[in-house]
Amino acid sequence: MNRMADGRSGGVQSVERAFELMELIGRAGGECSLTELSSESPLPPPTIHRLLRTLVGIGYVRQLPNRRYSLGPRLIRLGEVANRQLGAVAGPVLQALVDELSETASLAVLDGDMVIYTGQVASLHSMRTNNEIGRRVNLHNSGVGKAVLAELDDARILKLVTQAGLPAATENSVTTLSSVFANVEKVRADGFAVDEQEQEIGVRCIAMAVPGAPTPMAIGISGPEARMDADLLKRAVPALRRATDVISEALIGAREE
Repeated sequence: MNRMADGRSGGVQSVERAFELMELIGRAGGECSLTELSSESPLPPPTIHRLLRTLVGIGYVRQLPNRRYSLGPRLIRLGEVANRQLGAVAGPVLQALVDELSETASLAVLDGDMVIYTGQVASLHSMRTNNEIGRRVNLHNSGVGKAVLAELDDARILKLVTQAGLPAATENSVTTLSSVFANVEKVRADGFAVDEQEQEIGVRCIAMAVPGAPTPMAIGISGPEARMDADLLKRAVPALRRATDVISEALIGAREE
């Protein structure tokens, strides 16, 4: 096909490919070898190497002493700005959830083979959960992590979970791949995920993925098991759906501008 046939110039195509390589490095946890990138990308190795040289030259990728490639320092500033923008969108949404449900609301984003909390509004209750901003938790035993997993294809789930392992934070944590995939299927069927005291005994979380997000992310409501009962679950699901739709529309709109 002529490169102009679909309306894209060679320059635009190169930009797309460069971003795809950075995405692959990010998915691998921030560091990759040329061989690993070649196995994940449909691009020929000489093209990958040429793009990496360009990205290294402008600071968006860094070559390590062991010849592997990592995301570069220039992305830090962009990430900080992007996080502030996401926080500006998510903050009012999380606050609205707390106002409606009276439990702590958090936003978490896929970060390598884990999820990281990037936003939170705490409940006014004296007894509450506190998923600190910047805290990273496993995908397989957290509500937000399970919601994110259900958005990924099975091959990527297998890779991430195998890479991170299946540590048991509590006696309720699943520790087998078959259990992980069973949970994923349940989340896909229900449309939401529940952490049944899998991260912390006495704490339950209900979470839902943000549909169409450029980076997999989820919003969760968490609190003591005694308050996170069936009635709250019934009210939380539609509230989370509205919240994730608001953030989805804001992020997708920003990408299309």
